Amino acid sequence: MIALLQRVSEASVIVNDQESGSRVTGAIGPGILALVGVEKGDAEAQADRLLQRMLAYRMFEDTEGKMNLDLRQVGGELLLVSQFTLAANTNKGNRASFTSAAAPDEGRRLFDHLVEQARAELGACPTGEFGAQMQVHLVNDGPVTFWLQVKPEG
Repeated sequence: MIALLQRVSEASVIVNDQESGSRVTGAIGPGILALVGVEKGDAEAQADRLLQRMLAYRMFEDTEGKMNLDLRQVGGELLLVSQFTLAANTNKGNRASFTSAAAPDEGRRLFDHLVEQARAELGACPTGEFGAQMQVHLVNDGPVTFWLQVKPEG
């Protein structure tokens, strides 16, 4: 399971669909925007470990300007957005291959599990909408961006 973490001053997700038009599905102030990709072979164990790493990752500055503080220590918010393209293989050619991405049903199940666990830890955890065409707006603070990956055991 993969997460691209971005330290943000603010972030929001807008979903556009023909039935309801444009609507904001999630928005946060200072915190972390996490784009999340699910790979084949991922399970709840990878989602749980990834969440713990996201929450504990020290990407906020202390009083001396060093990145020594995690999300909880600064009282930040977490916005989770599914993004299957993170599982792309870009090693060859000019077009990505998505053979390592989880099937949509499995990706949705594990993303939903991640969100449920994040809400149990944080209370609130806004999200995008799995599988929807989304517009993600953010102000990257720093900029600070980190790639985290938790691979299946074995």
